[in-house]
Amino acid sequence: MAPIIQIRGLTKVYVQDFVGVEHGRLKIRFKDRRRVALENLDLDVSEGEIFGLLGPNGAGKTTTLKILMGLHFATRGTATIMGKPLGDLAVKERIGFLPENPYFYDYLTGIEFLDYYGQLYGMDKAKRRKRIPELLDKVGLTHAGELPLRGYSKGMLQRAGLAQSLLNDPQIVFLDEPQSGLDPFGRKEVRDLILSLRDAGKTVFFSSHILQDAEVICDRVAILHKGERIALGPLSEMLSAKVKEYEVTFSNAGDALQNKAKQSARRYVVQRNEYLAVFDKEDAARGLASEILAGGATLNSFVARKETLEEYFIREIEGKRRQEREGGSTANSREEARK
Repeated sequence: MAPIIQIRGLTKVYVQDFVGVEHGRLKIRFKDRRRVALENLDLDVSEGEIFGLLGPNGAGKTTTLKILMGLHFATRGTATIMGKPLGDLAVKERIGFLPENPYFYDYLTGIEFLDYYGQLYGMDKAKRRKRIPELLDKVGLTHAGELPLRGYSKGMLQRAGLAQSLLNDPQIVFLDEPQSGLDPFGRKEVRDLILSLRDAGKTVFFSSHILQDAEVICDRVAILHKGERIALGPLSEMLSAKVKEYEVTFSNAGDALQNKAKQSARRYVVQRNEYLAVFDKEDAARGLASEILAGGATLNSFVARKETLEEYFIREIEGKRRQEREGGSTANSREEARK
């Protein structure tokens, strides 16, 4: 089956022109600066999956989404959505989009705002009346439907934007930093909403820098760094199944046991009345656990911890930065783009 989103060699170079005047000489100076925001990006997104585009600030996530939405134009490369070229009107009717920093008419109420967008979608009045209360309930804004948007918090505006992106019952939903501005409860609700979209057969393509959320909901992810894709794949394959370290937490221990744990552990932390000892080897961790139980102390937990997405992300980004400092390929490609 062909991918529902396909990207090939997508590149975006921003040209920034600066005009200055040299004081005393009234001489106009023109400078042409080029910034590579995206470079030779290849991606395939399958129908019905949750795909996460991850990366630090300035990695090219928003640029990718804006190109797919037709808000920016690529310098090079191609992309298709549902097998059609970008800008196809029939495709636009079947997608939803939430930008990173949405701006809405703040004098409209939540209901009026959604009704306005429903009219833009060509929805009849009866359908809008049925759909809008459903969406307000889904994003937790039923209580605020009659309030003007200027009275909404940042998190409430984000929820309103989510409702707008789902108004036309889209087949693909594009979300740029959908958890931005939300508290932990709001983030959980957005995670649950995204999972429900997948359960309904929708495809979700979203960008984020909140790695804990991406790890919970994504089927596959791509990691960008300075416009380049440096990792891609299912989380089950990207994150090592191998145990990274063993954590033992205990309490009610005497000085002798505490000192032994401190000397034998790779890392030892005192947390109020609890002690944490981290080991590379399972045997050493089990040995301490046995002594804790035999000595009458309290063994609170024994955890075999695997690598998290955040740890994988940091390792990949730091490796790329190290390569750049050593004169890696990224610097050379940037220089080629400027020529």
